[in-house]
Amino acid sequence: MLGLMQDWPLLCHKVIDHAATYHGQREVVSRSVEGPIHRTNYAEVRLRALKLSQRLARDGIGIGDRVATMAWNTWRHLESWYGILGVGAVYHTLNPRLFHDQIAWIMNDAEDRMLFVDLTFVKLVELIAPKVPSLERIVILTDDAHMPETSLVNAVSYESYIAEADGDFAWAEFDERTAAGMCYTSGTTGDPKGVVYSHRSNVLHAMTALQPDMLSLASRDRLMPVVPLFHANGWSTAFSGPMSGCAMVMPGAGMDGESIYQMLTQEKVTITAAVPTVWLMLLQRMEKEGGALPDLSRVVIGGSACPRAITKAFQDDYGVDVVHAWGMTEMSPLGTLCSIKPEYAHLEGDEKLDLQTKQGHPPFTVEMKITDDENVSLPWDGSTFGRLKVRGPAVSSSYYKGRGAEQFDTEGWFDTGDVAHVDQFGYMQITDRAKDVIKSGGEWISSIEIENLAVGHPDVAEAAVIGVTHPKWDERPLLVIVVKEDRSPSKEDLIGFLDGKIAKWWMPDDVIFVDDIPHTATGKIQKTALRDQLKDYSFPGA
Repeated sequence: MLGLMQDWPLLCHKVIDHAATYHGQREVVSRSVEGPIHRTNYAEVRLRALKLSQRLARDGIGIGDRVATMAWNTWRHLESWYGILGVGAVYHTLNPRLFHDQIAWIMNDAEDRMLFVDLTFVKLVELIAPKVPSLERIVILTDDAHMPETSLVNAVSYESYIAEADGDFAWAEFDERTAAGMCYTSGTTGDPKGVVYSHRSNVLHAMTALQPDMLSLASRDRLMPVVPLFHANGWSTAFSGPMSGCAMVMPGAGMDGESIYQMLTQEKVTITAAVPTVWLMLLQRMEKEGGALPDLSRVVIGGSACPRAITKAFQDDYGVDVVHAWGMTEMSPLGTLCSIKPEYAHLEGDEKLDLQTKQGHPPFTVEMKITDDENVSLPWDGSTFGRLKVRGPAVSSSYYKGRGAEQFDTEGWFDTGDVAHVDQFGYMQITDRAKDVIKSGGEWISSIEIENLAVGHPDVAEAAVIGVTHPKWDERPLLVIVVKEDRSPSKEDLIGFLDGKIAKWWMPDDVIFVDDIPHTATGKIQKTALRDQLKDYSFPGA
C-alpha cells in the first residue's frame, strides 16, 4: 500500500519560487565587484534568474549541461545558480585559488560549455579558456559600462546577456535526482575528484541546515555567507538562506578584516559563516582598531578546526556565540555542528570551551560511525580514535567518472579520511586527517589539538604541527609558528605555554618560526607542502 500524497519533486528552483512568493521584498545586499553596495530582493533575483534560464535555453543549454561559475558571493552569482538550475543544467563552481592548469584540467574533465566569471578573474580566464575546447561562451558578471578589454572570444556582459530575455519562461521539469551542481575536491593527492549534487540532495540538505541545532535560520535573520559559493557548495547558504526567507548580505571580493567588519556592522548581520582564517583577520583588525558587533548573534566556523582562542574571543569579548561546524564537499557539505545539548547545558567557562572545540553532533540525515582499519566499529567513549565514516541522502555515493571508489563501501558508508572519536552523547571530535596523524612510539598524537592550543598564545598568528622522522620514536611533533607583527616569542615561551595543557609525550620536540605557512585553495593548512618545505629538517641531536 502506498501513501496518497502529492508528487511534489524536490527541485532547487522551487526554493527561489518560495522566497520570491512569501519573502519577495527581503533584501539581498552585495558588495559589488565594481565597488558600490548593491541592493535587490528575492522577487527581483527570481525574475532575473528566469531571464537567464530563458537566455540559456536559447543557446541550447539544457538538462545535464555543465555551466561553470568563477565568482565571488554577489547577487549576480546567486542569480546565475538559479538560472542554470532552472533549465536543468549543472552549476559547476570553480575555485580561482587553484593553479590555472588545474582549473583547465577540471573544466575539461567536466566538459563545461559556458563560464560565468567575475571581473576579478578575467585575466586568469584568458590563460585558461584556450585550453578548454568545450567552452562555447563566456559571460562576464558585469554591465556593458564595466566590460574590460579582453582577448576572450565570445565574451559578453551578464547584463546585456539577460537583457535579451523578458523572463516569460517556465522552469524546466525533470526528475528530482537530476544533477544540480558540481564541485571538485582540492586534489591534495592525485587529480581532483568531482562531487555531483542532485536537486533532491540540495533541497534535503538545505532543510537539514535550517534545523535549530544547525544554522537555525529564520526570516528575521540577516545572513552573511563569507564562505565563497565556490567552496564546498557554499555551505548550502544559496539554498538555506532563500528557503528560510532571511535577508542575505553578500561580501563580494571584500574578504579582508576591515571589509568584513564594515559589512557585519553596516548591514546589521545576525549570523555569518566562514573558515577560521577569515575570523583571525577580523579579530586581529578589531584588536588593533576597536569596535563592537552589536547585531551579530552567532558565527558558524568550519572548513578546518576552530582554535579555542577564536571561540573565546568572540564569546568573551564580543558576546557572539560560536558554532563549530564540520563537513566535506562530499557531504554537501554540513556534517556536524557543535550546538549545546541538554546533557552539557550546565557547562561554563573552560569546560564549555572544551566542548566547543569538538566538531559537534550530526543532524537527522547524517549517519556516522568510527572504525578501525579492519572496518570494525569502535566504542563511543570520547577517547577511542578511529576512521570517521558517514552516509546519508546528501552524502556522495561515488565521484564523477567513478574515481576514488576505494572511499565508498557496499553499505553506502563514505570514508572521510579523518580520524576522530565520539562521546556517549554523539559529539564527534576530529583529531587529525588520517595522513596527518603523528605516530610516535606506536601511539597517535593529534596535530590539530596542539595547533589549536598554540594559536591561543597572544604572540601567535598561526600554527601548524607536522610529524618529523625520529630515530627512536618513528615520528615526533614539530611546531611551526607564524608570529604576530611586532611580537617575538621564544621557543621556551611556546613550550611553556603548552605545558600542562597536553600530555608530556605530546609536547613538540622543537619549535621553528617561519614567515608564512602554505595553505590549500580552500584556506586549510597544506601539510603536504609544509612537509616538503621542511624535508631537510632534523631534530637537534636526534
